Amino acid sequence: MDLLTTSLLFAPPAFALGCAAAAIRARNLDRWLLPYLQQQLSPRRRAPGQPVHVLLAIADHFEPHNGEVSDARARSRVDRWVQEYPKLFGRFRDSDGQPPRHTFYYPLEQYDRSEMAALTELCRDDFGEVEVHLHHDNDTSANLRQRLIAYRDMLAERHLQLARHLRTGALAYGFVHGNWALANCRADGRWCGVDDELDILKETGCYADFTFPSAPERTQPRRINRIYYANCKGHSQDAPEPGLEKSRRAISSNGLMMIPGPLTLDWRRRKWGLLPRIENACVQNSQPPTLDRLRLWINAGMCVANRPDWLFVKLHTHGAPERNQAIVLGEPMVQFHRALADHSRQHPEFSFHYVTTREMYNLARAAEAGWTGSVDAARDFELIWEFDWTCRDGASSAGQVEPPQAKIPVSCAK
Repeated sequence: MDLLTTSLLFAPPAFALGCAAAAIRARNLDRWLLPYLQQQLSPRRRAPGQPVHVLLAIADHFEPHNGEVSDARARSRVDRWVQEYPKLFGRFRDSDGQPPRHTFYYPLEQYDRSEMAALTELCRDDFGEVEVHLHHDNDTSANLRQRLIAYRDMLAERHLQLARHLRTGALAYGFVHGNWALANCRADGRWCGVDDELDILKETGCYADFTFPSAPERTQPRRINRIYYANCKGHSQDAPEPGLEKSRRAISSNGLMMIPGPLTLDWRRRKWGLLPRIENACVQNSQPPTLDRLRLWINAGMCVANRPDWLFVKLHTHGAPERNQAIVLGEPMVQFHRALADHSRQHPEFSFHYVTTREMYNLARAAEAGWTGSVDAARDFELIWEFDWTCRDGASSAGQVEPPQAKIPVSCAK
């Protein structure tokens, strides 16, 4: 036991409380500690042997030029992903027979045509999809709208990325904000500048935001471990509608869907042997994925009321830099996939499903609508991947095959 821990354990109560308060402020726990404690007082419990389906997505803030590296080094980072991902993970399958699926949130401001073309080839082999990532500062609403529309259309037309609404054919995209500054939520106003960003995102076709959690950053919303809708009136603190874990109403059109990752405290790993560490669903060099972490992600209990057996686990990473490739594109991730498969074989009630963030959104919408079918049948519930959409329309117009039917319940069709 070190001196600091001993001092805290045997210090007068007032001093100990002061130290605890200082630690809470230093890690910005005051932003979300109360909601966390409230959730711990009323955890969602499952009977032994009750089936559970873990929906696992990785939102990669994929920045090949991270660190202001040369174009050649950035391209080598992309090439390693394209070459190594199938070799490392192509052998693994989830409970539906799907391989691991990665979602690349590629930065608008770093776009390189050859890099995107390489990623597109990996995605066409069924290993993932590309979505929209953005870093900006001192921006305006008009400029943001213009840039998002141009990037959206270019990704779809040039690379067959993003998604289409099954009923309308309108383009749609998922979003991750750079520097954790969604909707100008930093106190100093840096790294955004657009107060009505959520409205613009929805207006330009964004189907959901996947930015958070940002803990231990100050931008961490107070609402945690919940899927919910939000608008620009305090997008993360005072959402206009209840989280979907309690709502059994019909599908809503108000606000933008927010799908954060799990955020909790890990009492098994303590700083100085005393303070719990933050579990923020980040996978990186210092935070490899493990079954112990998976249990924390599951215990966060992110679900939709109509399907409490579906647990949403959205992880995040910065997978392009070499220091994180060693984990996300290395042996630790291989071991994690192997452990998932072993755990599923040993526990028949446990199923796991590799999904992209688009599929995760579709599954949330399906559960909200009262879907009673399987996970696999609802992966394209509302949005279909642009490449699949184009192939479907091309085959149909050529008279080769009938287009596949949308995987939605008849009662929801309009």
